[in-house]
Amino acid sequence: MRLPIRPCAALLLLGLAGCGTPDGEVTRAVGDLREARDADLNEIMLTVAEPTESVAYFRRLAAQEPAAIAPRRGLATSLVRAGQAREGVAAWRAVTAHPEAGPADSVELADALIRSNDWDAAEQVLDAVPPTFETFQRYRLEAMVADSNEEWSRADSFYETAVGLTTTPAGALNNWGYSKLTRGDYAGAERLFTDALRQEPGLFTAKNNLVLARGAQRNYKLPAIPLDQTERAQLLHTLALAAIKQNDVAIGRDLLRDAVDTHPQHFEEAARALRALDGGAAN
Repeated sequence: MRLPIRPCAALLLLGLAGCGTPDGEVTRAVGDLREARDADLNEIMLTVAEPTESVAYFRRLAAQEPAAIAPRRGLATSLVRAGQAREGVAAWRAVTAHPEAGPADSVELADALIRSNDWDAAEQVLDAVPPTFETFQRYRLEAMVADSNEEWSRADSFYETAVGLTTTPAGALNNWGYSKLTRGDYAGAERLFTDALRQEPGLFTAKNNLVLARGAQRNYKLPAIPLDQTERAQLLHTLALAAIKQNDVAIGRDLLRDAVDTHPQHFEEAARALRALDGGAAN
């Protein structure tokens, strides 16, 4: 990825070079500008660059600056972002072993461990994080670990704390709602999914989960939320499967037909389910 030289930086360098500024001040100014440029590039590589490109970039940077912690953090973050969770775990372990590592690095290691399905190790890492380190990410992961252990009260407490520590709680509310859904607290799950959509109306996973929670209560009407035609068809299909699972077969059949008719294109998954249902009825 090639980035243009910022005109303001170039002009500033020219100005410093031609105005009688002492050499030491020029050197410091140039160093500050380079540091700012590098920080900007690192941020771009971590956020908008292709994951594989980001991994390659930070791997080169870490090789060039083996004693620096920032390139190691960038590489670890990029590996996880690229879906290479196990490699990300190894990279985050290297970061946490660095003398400049802090609690936030341990939390990121726990996240990578969860992504690689090593829940016990993630719990051990989180247990070692000082209780005074209170961040959204830390409590979100604590909640997920508590969920995996079926420690529902702890999970609720951690989710509640996490939601209070972020200005964008939709994802955490959705996870909390799914936790409630798996426990059979369908009304509680419905409230949390609704809250998630109030925060982020376009979050389709929360829409689908909301429909699952309503279907589990034998409420087979779509909720009053913004939906495009494709989403409406997909949610009708979800409701149909929920109805059939609860032996409300006639309702499920009607919902499948509605899903097929509503979808702007051919909805093979719903059509196949409808054929299977009609074939079973015929037999």
